[in-house]
Amino acid sequence: MAETVHSPWLTYTSMISLLTLCPPFVILLWYTMVHADGSILQTFEYLRQNGIDGLKTIWPMPTPIAWKIIACFGAFEAFLQLALPGKRFEGPISPAGNVPVYKANGLQAYAVTLLTYLGLWWFGIIDPSIVYDHLGEIYSALVFGSFVFCIFLYLKGHIAPSSTDSGSSGNPIIDFYWGMELYPRIGKYFDIKVFTNCRFGMMSWAVLAVTYCIKQYEMNGKVSDSMLVNTALMLVYITKFFWWESGYWCTMDIAHDRAGFYICWGCLVWVPSIYTSPGMYLVNHPVQLGTPLAVLILLSGLLCIYINYDCDRQRQEFRRTNGKCKIWGKAPSKIVASYRTTKGETKTSLLLTSGWWGLARHFHYVPEISAAFFWTVPALFNHFLPYFYVIFLTILLFDRAKRDDDRCSSKYGKYWKMYCDKVRYRVIPGIY
Repeated sequence: MAETVHSPWLTYTSMISLLTLCPPFVILLWYTMVHADGSILQTFEYLRQNGIDGLKTIWPMPTPIAWKIIACFGAFEAFLQLALPGKRFEGPISPAGNVPVYKANGLQAYAVTLLTYLGLWWFGIIDPSIVYDHLGEIYSALVFGSFVFCIFLYLKGHIAPSSTDSGSSGNPIIDFYWGMELYPRIGKYFDIKVFTNCRFGMMSWAVLAVTYCIKQYEMNGKVSDSMLVNTALMLVYITKFFWWESGYWCTMDIAHDRAGFYICWGCLVWVPSIYTSPGMYLVNHPVQLGTPLAVLILLSGLLCIYINYDCDRQRQEFRRTNGKCKIWGKAPSKIVASYRTTKGETKTSLLLTSGWWGLARHFHYVPEISAAFFWTVPALFNHFLPYFYVIFLTILLFDRAKRDDDRCSSKYGKYWKMYCDKVRYRVIPGIY
């Protein structure tokens, strides 16, 4: 039985709270952005006066057209995941000694998805406004449908696990929340976490960003510079993600976190709704920044995205060459760490201690959070809610940094202490 990885800041009670509070929050955020002028106070006052009946009134029921949009999008992405050519990529060895194999075709799927979506709009086959106009129903359908999907994953983990990287904690709530399997697959080739995290979650982020831009154009006959900056930065960031998708398969999300509510429901529902929320707000609240400010925000965001990319590039190059490369023009500084697998085998890893990775152990989170701020700041500061994603991302990544440190400390022991002595700060150089 494999060990289930738990986040240290999440208690059993907080798991229950997240299971019950996340779904209504998604709907309330949509309602506030689209129907309450982005004002939390306006939504709160409505709920205070109307209570549960008010929430029932706000909550749109899933409709056939919402289910149709979700089904078509999901089926299209699943088809691209299976059908498009791609290089074979081997992920990191798992705790049980398995090596997952992937087909790296995310960038092709991303390009085909956006070109298809824009082509259908350009030739008048589909009006993307229909997605925006039924957004509440789509989110409602995703909330319910993804719960059913997570139940399927829970049952699959008990009945037909795809690999030996699976097992139960003995608590059904924890098993449902964190997941039963590390690498669940349907058949031999369809990886479920790649689909939920990358091909549905991240791809829907890009499609919705484009949708909001088109909707504002159709409403106003033009697109505000604030919306252009927001959309451009999001699309550049998502392009970077798919360019680097095979690197993502080596991160905690894929290689260490199991396929349960936390990851899969989050990517199927939380990403399309919360991550896209600054653009959702801007549809009805166009802001004219002026060329100088718009260009400044755009360039600042692009710089953050580049630094985030370069952090990942340095680490990938370091691993690919087994440390025989140049980092900032010099031979990299490193620590050779040994560890034992669950099978008792002794293996070694190289820990990079120079370049961006010499500034802090998780420095790449700094430009990632900063990029999110820069694609949100075009909304200015009239309302708090557009910044919820930035705040959520900060909490998520700081928690992830803590979890990763704890995992590496357990894995590498004294070598991790040597690493922390050399790279003192966890995320922010000189501060934390």
